[in-house]
Amino acid sequence: MATAKAFKTYFLGDACLCWQLGEKIDRLTSLQVLYAYRQLKNPELARLGVHDLVPSYTALAAHAGPLCDWDAVRSVVNACLAAMPAAEAKLLVRSARHVLPVVYNGEDLQRVADHARITPDEVVRRHTTPEYLVAMIGFRPHFPYLLGLDSSLVTPRLDSPRTAVPAGSVAIGGEQTGVYPQTSPGGWNILGMTRPELLYPIEPGDTVLFTRDGA
Repeated sequence: MATAKAFKTYFLGDACLCWQLGEKIDRLTSLQVLYAYRQLKNPELARLGVHDLVPSYTALAAHAGPLCDWDAVRSVVNACLAAMPAAEAKLLVRSARHVLPVVYNGEDLQRVADHARITPDEVVRRHTTPEYLVAMIGFRPHFPYLLGLDSSLVTPRLDSPRTAVPAGSVAIGGEQTGVYPQTSPGGWNILGMTRPELLYPIEPGDTVLFTRDGA
């Protein structure tokens, strides 16, 4: 039997309503947000005036036009959350799996290795072992925020962010892994490079596997 998920709602301006399901980054909360996101991406909310649903680590945001029927939208989303399965296994929704080949020659590879007290080759092995969950897309279009990093690789962000991180950089920021789709400022630890165009089809709820590219 489903157990009603506790949540709170709040507006961001007058055209975005958010449902917050948690307070911190964790896999279960992300799976709950993504479950609701996948279930609610259907014509029903569009008919009520919602033109975009955006998941984050802890919340789901509904963006709507000026004629949105917010009471009706609340009813639909609340019903989805009330019917959400309690078991993590039942929250998993079939999704696409993306394999990203990486040339592990990043300028911070040794820094991550030193922080973890392991060799760079062991960093690569541990980074390519998990299958990562795409918790959300943000910061820049097509930038995937990935959960599943081996805890031994958790590394603080740089004290001074770079003004230009190359497109395709695969990087670690704290407990997260991400890939820069365009050249942009950033303070994460760069492990290597992949092809940025591989990011374009990635959606929230998909999974990502990194492989070592010997090029």
